[in-house]
Amino acid sequence: MGKGMQDIVKQKDRFLEKLEENAADRTAFRILVVDDELSILELVKTALETLENYNVEIASSAADALEWVMDSEKPFDCFLLDIQMPEMDGIELLKQIRILPEYADTPILMLTAMSDRKYIDHAFLEGASDYVNKPFDFLELRSRIKRAHAQVEARRKAEVKEQHRLGPDRGWAQEREFNFEDPLSLEGVKQSLRYIEFDNYVAQLARRKLFSSQAISIMLHDAKLFYDLAGCSGFRSVIREMAHGIQSAISDLDCVFSYRGGGVFLLIIHGRKVSDFIVSSNNLGEYLGAQIRQHISDDRIEVLVGNPVGLRVLSRTGAANAVQKAVTAVQQLENELCKAEQNAEAYELNAAQSAHAKDQRSIYETVLNELYGEENFMMHR
Repeated sequence: MGKGMQDIVKQKDRFLEKLEENAADRTAFRILVVDDELSILELVKTALETLENYNVEIASSAADALEWVMDSEKPFDCFLLDIQMPEMDGIELLKQIRILPEYADTPILMLTAMSDRKYIDHAFLEGASDYVNKPFDFLELRSRIKRAHAQVEARRKAEVKEQHRLGPDRGWAQEREFNFEDPLSLEGVKQSLRYIEFDNYVAQLARRKLFSSQAISIMLHDAKLFYDLAGCSGFRSVIREMAHGIQSAISDLDCVFSYRGGGVFLLIIHGRKVSDFIVSSNNLGEYLGAQIRQHISDDRIEVLVGNPVGLRVLSRTGAANAVQKAVTAVQQLENELCKAEQNAEAYELNAAQSAHAKDQRSIYETVLNELYGEENFMMHR
């Protein structure tokens, strides 16, 4: 092979290597790990880069992490944050990252030794995607990272698909259409979590083996009919009013909630005030209905509250089953109410038909009386 041909082959090889490097750089999953313990940082970095095609960067303080975020040309795909750090802790760092529009949906996992529920609640309510306690298993950590990323990507794809369906003349500021079963986000509503984060929160409760918590479901009665008649905009307005009403009702409780789609909300309530709330929940439906009707004048609006379900569970599966049981409770309540309404309608229809038949007979008898006279009429009856 001549020297010229060798040079061409070398150039081709370098070109192919460059393409492979660029492709690897595009596909590498970028993670920023933030912890003030250097041994933890190096351990996590080595383990994740060994297990997966992850590009892991590390920061030993919140200030260093924010500098990484601001100076990085390519955005990070995931964050792992410790909570206990000097100067700025992990939850404050979480809040600072979530302020940035490009990181509004990015998975942020709290990787921490803090196991008190107040830290768990605070982290989730400030926007954490998941919560992993130290010491942790690296295979489980990898699984949590992959699941969080897959869930966020699915949410983003659904939003992009919806935007394409609406066309280029409809901006993000416009009210987007959605399906009845879609779990809407409730931005700006205190004590509320999005669908995915709520499930991870309940799973974390199960790992901590909490036995004093209750799950309660709340449903907009005849929600599907209301959705069909009012459309997406009207239905979204009612759901947001319900959310604000729930937030007002639980403002002094240790509680979080989430909209699950299909007109259903789920609440997780903790602590000594649970029993008081359960007693008053009989009137909660009426209270929420009245709250909504103050802003949306529609007499059809009615809110149902299901029976509470204890979260006396020891596993993620058990927690999911308890939550589903709470949803089933309010669905059964609606089925019973629908049957009662149908029976009432049938009774009213029968009563109306009977009254109509009685009126017809009375008219018939009056005509006969006038034709034959009273004596002859009595003989022809």
